Amino acid sequence: MRTLAYGSWPSPVDAGLAAAHDGHPEYVGFVGDEAWWTEPRPSEGGRRALVRRRADGGEESVLPAPWNVRSRVIEYGGHPWAGVVRDGGGPLVVFVNFADQRLYRYEPGGEPQPLTPVSSVGGGLRWAEPLLRPGLGEVWCVLEEFTGDGPTDVRRVIAAVPLDGSAAGERDAVRELTDDRHRFVTGVRLSPDGRRAAWLAWDHPRMPWDGTELVVAEVDAEGLLREPRTVAGGPEESIAQVDWSTDGRLLHASDRTGWWNLYRDHEPVCPREEEFGGPLWKLGHRWFAPLEGGLIAVVHGRGATALGILDPDTGEVVDAAGPWTEFAPTLAAHGERSETGVPPPGGWGRVVAVGAGPRSGYEVVELDARTGHARVIGAAHDDAVDPVHYPEPQIRTFTGPAGREIHAHVYPPHHPGCAAPSHELPPYVVWAHGGPTGRAPLVLDLEIAYFTSRGIGVAEVNYGGSTGHGRAYRDQLREQWGVVDVEDCAAVALALADEGTADRGRLAIRGGSAGGWTAAASLVTTDVYACGTIIYPVLDLAGWAAGGTHDFESRYLDTLVGPPDLVPGRYAERSPVEHADRVTAPFLLLQGLDDVICPPAQCERFLDRLAGRGVPHAYLAFAGEGHGFRRAETMVRALEAELSLYAQVFGLRPPGVPTLKLTT
Repeated sequence: MRTLAYGSWPSPVDAGLAAAHDGHPEYVGFVGDEAWWTEPRPSEGGRRALVRRRADGGEESVLPAPWNVRSRVIEYGGHPWAGVVRDGGGPLVVFVNFADQRLYRYEPGGEPQPLTPVSSVGGGLRWAEPLLRPGLGEVWCVLEEFTGDGPTDVRRVIAAVPLDGSAAGERDAVRELTDDRHRFVTGVRLSPDGRRAAWLAWDHPRMPWDGTELVVAEVDAEGLLREPRTVAGGPEESIAQVDWSTDGRLLHASDRTGWWNLYRDHEPVCPREEEFGGPLWKLGHRWFAPLEGGLIAVVHGRGATALGILDPDTGEVVDAAGPWTEFAPTLAAHGERSETGVPPPGGWGRVVAVGAGPRSGYEVVELDARTGHARVIGAAHDDAVDPVHYPEPQIRTFTGPAGREIHAHVYPPHHPGCAAPSHELPPYVVWAHGGPTGRAPLVLDLEIAYFTSRGIGVAEVNYGGSTGHGRAYRDQLREQWGVVDVEDCAAVALALADEGTADRGRLAIRGGSAGGWTAAASLVTTDVYACGTIIYPVLDLAGWAAGGTHDFESRYLDTLVGPPDLVPGRYAERSPVEHADRVTAPFLLLQGLDDVICPPAQCERFLDRLAGRGVPHAYLAFAGEGHGFRRAETMVRALEAELSLYAQVFGLRPPGVPTLKLTT
């Protein structure tokens, strides 16, 4: 055991390794008997590959680079692909290509063929949640259509696209199944007999976790949706997902009791103070999937999530055994996308999900609902370094202002061969998650290991407003964004210092997107932190609310801050861009130049107002990156720059890290 100062421990977890393991599998589904999913390729320009697990157990990428299976609907995207087995035995797949946002048809052995046209208006035409209907010769999707050049000049409907390619050059060949009375809609879920359709809808200023409507319509022989009607939900009830049981009963996850619980034909089936749903940031998020005989596969939990099988008749849930302590909101059951609803040979007992744990990254997991056996079938975790270098998390609950609970994960510095001098306390970085309606999952993250293995602690704070702890906890951020999140992060940082876990003089704040807002607001309004890392942030509330972001979040601030016409002063009072003169701590600002959610103009205004004030800082802007870095070279540069900032401010000596130039 070597005695070395915190921050100077040699580590095998370099920035390149962390970047290579960024992101995780997503959007699982079945094509016949095969499980398919998307997964990131940071080394291939950050594209999302469509991957299949063959019958022989091998994995293969279905489409070569540069095909990028990713939708831009509501900018955060949605389920971008669907597949069935043709009569001849091979797969027929439709997918959204990120570069042009067109929907394509693909059959192995051929080239992808476009199904939808290109529009030069605004953001064009975009598609998500495709549902193949071979009997009608169509694929049903959510269509997002821009009607002008502004970010909110947009309409959304459920539409039918011909599978024969006749709409590839003709917008009028796309058949609209609904009108655009609702600002937002999700994809259709069909009843097993194909005679009823269900979907979710909501309107500004609500976000989907505030209130949604569950809409049901009859489907006639021509494939028309007749007499749509709202059967559940409303302005103060969030329905996160809808589907049908195999015997044709309506299933949905609603938070009407304060927790997202499951309902069957509007009756609760497992009333618990835990979540069976979550925030619908991407169209196609799924927390449950119906199984043969009425059973339901569920992703559920309080804080962390488990994968289980729910018997709605008894309310009993049996969880899958294994090392996974967190499951992503993506599920698929074997055969459920069959147009006829007829179960495949062997039944619908196979469930595919994406799970991870504190010692493993996200993997594609298959659960046999009949036996309870779970196994990894894709994207298997492989220890890139000896796991003795992984962080060892602590699940903590702290006390914040007014005695409120604050949930956090604390990752102390950890190295198998190094220890700091006994008199030294470690530096800590507080991580504020994005959203802000979201949470930090307790999973292996090599970006965290990058710091902890060098002797820098990390504390992920699930501040008031985070999900996973019921609606009351989630609503703590209503009109309090920039207050509760800032207070809770500061309370955790100071508590760690007060108990002797962290060095009070070497605390930092870090966050991206909404977490970038919290980091910037923390530097403006508190003296807790010696420095901060601000990543693609919100900095200007008034600008953001007045057309400075995309349509999905354009009214988000009505809830987070208050209606701008009623509380205009609050927008200026809380915006970091209005108070850049209060920043005295050094900081690093990271931004993607193609970001339409948090545009770089906000960063530029912030820096202009800071000019000449003598605050050491660095601004790194990356061409070709949007909201969330996806290219390996970008992630390496950003992570090394962040470590260099802490090294300079905290007086650390990390070996082999390029020095970030700070300007004043």
